[in-house]
Amino acid sequence: MSALALAAPILDVRGVVVSYGRLQALAGVSLAVQRGEIVGVIGPNGAGKSTLVDVIAGRTPPSRGDVLLDGVSTRGLRAFRVARRGIARTFQIAHPFRDATVLDSVVVAVLAQSAELRAARERALEMLRLVDLAEQADVRAEHLDVARRKRLQVAQALALRPRLLLLDEIMAGLPPGEIDAFVALVRRINAAGTAILVVEHVMRAIQALAHRIVVLHHGEKIADDPPDRVFRDPAVMKAYLGPRFGGSLGLA
Repeated sequence: MSALALAAPILDVRGVVVSYGRLQALAGVSLAVQRGEIVGVIGPNGAGKSTLVDVIAGRTPPSRGDVLLDGVSTRGLRAFRVARRGIARTFQIAHPFRDATVLDSVVVAVLAQSAELRAARERALEMLRLVDLAEQADVRAEHLDVARRKRLQVAQALALRPRLLLLDEIMAGLPPGEIDAFVALVRRINAAGTAILVVEHVMRAIQALAHRIVVLHHGEKIADDPPDRVFRDPAVMKAYLGPRFGGSLGLA
């Protein structure tokens, strides 16, 4: 058993159910993220991936179950209080502040944790350098292309000094070169000590990043294993390819 597996998890999702009338978006999902770990979450469209992120981030209350950060329940906390506890996230679609510069967009995020403007600007510049946006600091954020908007989202999330970073399809719609750059960025963030839960449809990115992969299907967890096992799991292949399938998902 690895050292990661022996440690108490930083995130512990316990039997989470999210119901909308008769529809269950999540049906008793449990998972854990250890300190220093990158956990991938995959699944077909409608599997419940983004709902899971919303529950962890405090945007969607679970109908049943609980979410623990460092052993302490976050149930009932609003999203901004969950963020202050140490969970930051990105969104599938980046909507930058209108008329704000790239730098000011990150300064606002820093000020959620600190009221000192000079220190906030220094922290914001540090985050922009990390995500390779320092040269665009004075550009209006709404003028950034899609890839740079996504980088800005990461900088804003990291400005909160999270212990756990949630990345919700951050690489969707990016060209191959940008995907490779994002994989390298996520690795740097993780190496600096931040645990990461990444929801993604880009399989080669998940395969390159994740220590473990959780697979959701119709709101249920059907796999939770290292990548090499997950991509050869018959239940996973059936979920993606339908009842008639053969081989693997085409990943080494």
